[in-house]
Amino acid sequence: MKPILFSGSSHPALAAEIAKRANLGLGKIEIKEFACREIYVKIKEAVRGKVTFVLQTCTEMVNRDFMETFLILDALKRHDAHEIHVVMPHFGYSRQDRIAEKGETISAKLMASLLSSSGMDSFITMDLHSPQIQGFFDVPISSVRARPLIVAYFKKKNIKEVVVVTTDSGGVKIATSFAHDLNAPLVVLHKSRMRHNHSEVTHLVGNVKNKTALIFDDMIDTAGSMVNAKEVVLKNGANKGVYAAATHALFSAPACMRLNKAGFKEIVVTDTIPLSPNRTPKNVKVISVAPLLVSAIKQALH
Repeated sequence: MKPILFSGSSHPALAAEIAKRANLGLGKIEIKEFACREIYVKIKEAVRGKVTFVLQTCTEMVNRDFMETFLILDALKRHDAHEIHVVMPHFGYSRQDRIAEKGETISAKLMASLLSSSGMDSFITMDLHSPQIQGFFDVPISSVRARPLIVAYFKKKNIKEVVVVTTDSGGVKIATSFAHDLNAPLVVLHKSRMRHNHSEVTHLVGNVKNKTALIFDDMIDTAGSMVNAKEVVLKNGANKGVYAAATHALFSAPACMRLNKAGFKEIVVTDTIPLSPNRTPKNVKVISVAPLLVSAIKQALH
């Protein structure tokens, strides 16, 4: 029987592209809200004994996105789907992966547990905020790297004297691999986080003088870290044309305003999260992750 891909409401365009590339049926599903804002989900075709996939990413409506996913999984399980695989390109709550202060919760662990208990058999995602999150899941997990796509794009540009800049020491491991693939030096910025969504760069390790800086991170949320990093590398003698690259483009307010004002030469992101015109800054290049996710889906089928 042909596997079926069901799409939540967060990213139907990516779901359609993946279904086409992977030769999956695009499942019929009804999702709506009642007047009281409760979510209603109905699977509108037979799934008994079938292999199913659920495509849902985490957008600015992250709580709705997760609730939809739980309900879709429950519906598939109750109607005897043989296998249920979740494809969530951006896993929300991933930054809450440890207890940093007394009284906090490990939200990433809770979300992983809720997905598993809702009926998920395996989980496919992209560029988790930290590798330790893989251990939060009780089912097989595949964390796909978007790095090869971004590296290939910048190699074609053939930028001279480029240096890869990571916005904080926590991203050194991923940035090191990115710099190695580009055959470029790595520059590390150290920052102190004063409160949520607010940080300040304390010092720079490496040389950016007369170099073209490519600032790399796993996500761009409010863009404070990206903009601060650009200011620091320019103060330290980097060339004026600064690039930014990230996998997940959340672009939460005031990201669009900050990035437009900062004047990056180009901002390269993927489509793990759909971009709306009113929240998309200038000079954005979007790379599709569909080919990578199709490969992960085919591996799950075999």
